[in-house]
Amino acid sequence: MRIPASAAALSTTLILTACGDLRVRNAETHHETRAIELDKSEMLRVELHLGVGEMRLTGGSPKLLEADFDYQNAARPLVDYHASTFRGDLRIAQPPGLSHSNHATSWNLKLNDARATDLIAHLGVGQANMEAGSLNLRSVEIHMGVGELHLDLRGAPKRSFDVQIHGGVGEATVLLPKNVGVIARASGGIGEVSVQGLEKRQGYWVNAAHEHDPVTIRVDARGGVGEIRMVAE
Repeated sequence: MRIPASAAALSTTLILTACGDLRVRNAETHHETRAIELDKSEMLRVELHLGVGEMRLTGGSPKLLEADFDYQNAARPLVDYHASTFRGDLRIAQPPGLSHSNHATSWNLKLNDARATDLIAHLGVGQANMEAGSLNLRSVEIHMGVGELHLDLRGAPKRSFDVQIHGGVGEATVLLPKNVGVIARASGGIGEVSVQGLEKRQGYWVNAAHEHDPVTIRVDARGGVGEIRMVAE
């Protein structure tokens, strides 16, 4: 289903307006580096709240978290971590009550690949590039706002997990591995659903591996205004 012209125009206008606000003239830019060492907790829950700006998330850190933040004005991110023996809780958020039009932010986050991780992201206005295929994921939940999401889950997961994507205004691209089972459901609000590398069966998109592989990624992507693309490769 193609995007109606009026909806596409609204989406484009909102995205261009939002992205135009990401860099504010004559605003002082600050840089900050944060790190959290590994502890004895068995699991990690990561909750991200990015109101406006750009975010890149990857694995590969020898620590629990390595982060670089660039931000303007009062948009210094709040980083909170506390843990028990069983689970660590990491929350990174922009301060509440900001006028997003003049508080641009860029986050570069690296997580540990070995720690079993639940990943939750609440995205506002901007772009998010999440290269999470190397992480030891237990679940992924993403709430989109206005902008673009690129979620790369290609890798060799050791456990099955669920992925939930709640679309906003813009485009979401999800890259999935073809060497494990995939069962996906995708529905657009006002927009288009594009699927490659999977075949449709009884309302779901699947690959051949889903019938025999002990590891399965289950995806539920629901769009708002814009496009959802799922590619298994």
